Amino acid sequence: MSVKVLFVCLGNICRSPTAQGVFEQLVTDHQLSNIITTDSAGTAAWHIGKQPDSRSIAAAARRGCDLTGLRARQVSRSDFDQFDYILAMDSSNLADLQALCPADYRGELALFLDYGDSDIEAVPDPYYGDGDGFEQVLDLVEQASAGLLASIQQQTHNPVS
Repeated sequence: MSVKVLFVCLGNICRSPTAQGVFEQLVTDHQLSNIITTDSAGTAAWHIGKQPDSRSIAAAARRGCDLTGLRARQVSRSDFDQFDYILAMDSSNLADLQALCPADYRGELALFLDYGDSDIEAVPDPYYGDGDGFEQVLDLVEQASAGLLASIQQQTHNPVS
């Protein structure tokens, strides 16, 4: 059984590539790369083909996560055919995804932080802020990634290794 996860934010240069990179690292650390694959996308087309924001890259690198190989793309209707989980970083992006979602989609379309144990519902967009915002994004993403992995493992009967 394979599981495909898509992380979605607005421009696909800060939050969703950070989520992709952190979750991929967690999946690799648990030796589940043969079962779980990831991608990220944005609801807007502003940054297609670009690397993540340099501040996202630097913050992730300080925690041992390499985002340099990722490139921004825009979410498409065909993503609903390919991904089991489509996880939005905030309610605005979730609403955009819900508008695009076909009626027969059987996967999980939700807020990413639903998998965390925080009272925070949205991963805040750090783009217009300072470096602290990127660290907060990483804190929230790391927590939600652990919860997402546990949920996937429970559903696929693949215990934490």
